[in-house]
Amino acid sequence: MTAPAGTVKTGLSARSSFLAAIDPPRRLTMIAAGSMVLVVGLLLVFVAWNGIRLFLFDGQNPSLLFNPTWLPAEGTGQTGEWGLLPFIAGTVAVTAVAILIATPLAIGLALFLSEVAPGWARRIVQPSLEMFVGIPSVVYGWIGLTVLVPWLRINLGWLGFDTGFSWFAGSLVLTVMILPTITSVSYDALRAVPDEWRTASLALGTTRWQTIRHLLLPASVTSLATAMVLGMTRAAGEALAVQMVIGSAPVLPTSLTAPMSTLTSQITVDMGNTTFGSTWNDALWTMSLILLVISVSFVVLVRRLQGTRRWQ
Repeated sequence: MTAPAGTVKTGLSARSSFLAAIDPPRRLTMIAAGSMVLVVGLLLVFVAWNGIRLFLFDGQNPSLLFNPTWLPAEGTGQTGEWGLLPFIAGTVAVTAVAILIATPLAIGLALFLSEVAPGWARRIVQPSLEMFVGIPSVVYGWIGLTVLVPWLRINLGWLGFDTGFSWFAGSLVLTVMILPTITSVSYDALRAVPDEWRTASLALGTTRWQTIRHLLLPASVTSLATAMVLGMTRAAGEALAVQMVIGSAPVLPTSLTAPMSTLTSQITVDMGNTTFGSTWNDALWTMSLILLVISVSFVVLVRRLQGTRRWQ
């Protein structure tokens, strides 16, 4: 059945009016935003599809996520072991220790810059933090490899640092790398607390440290948690710097002094030894999918924390 001519004309007019209402800059912005959404969506689908190939086409059981044995056997005629638990546990372990060390240092530095430091000190430290953020990760890894690892081996060998390559070395490098990020976000969170609240607290007779403890920290606790999660995101996704100092041993983390491996470092080590479509290569894609899930979880957590802050 043919639509009435008036209806078609009205629809075309409405569409023309809509397009005319969108000026060229806005159209360009919408196209750019839509393109980015499309690229991100395709990237997620690509990583997800390759990440599940290990289970769909290679006959592997999802229980390998809890298997502690990693023994690739591509090209040897033997059946390999593709346990991913050492790398998942290693990622969690090295990130956890880095966060435990970096968070109190970062929040303490943010408090110093926000509440204690004179103006000249703030003008020096803040640009320095931004400079540290811009240093390539390979530089941190190279410093760790040439300075930290030998120092641990020579001076703390009696504690078990036989080679210097260790879980602790990887966490220390990550601590230095995520410290500027957590500090910057924490500083912004503390400065967002209205000055009137500080003035009112001091007017009631509290000391500066009592104001920090009972007012500033509780008022900005959600934003400080967001800073910590952002630091965890950076730490979990770091590859080269960690791989250079951690030892890349595919074993479960049992000691701070022993070598271990993470998802990112194992991908870096093995990606040149595999062919696309092989079981080994599919296992690396599964590691990538796990990292993607971790990153997305952190992003969702940050959004929830920010929503809680706005609600408060």
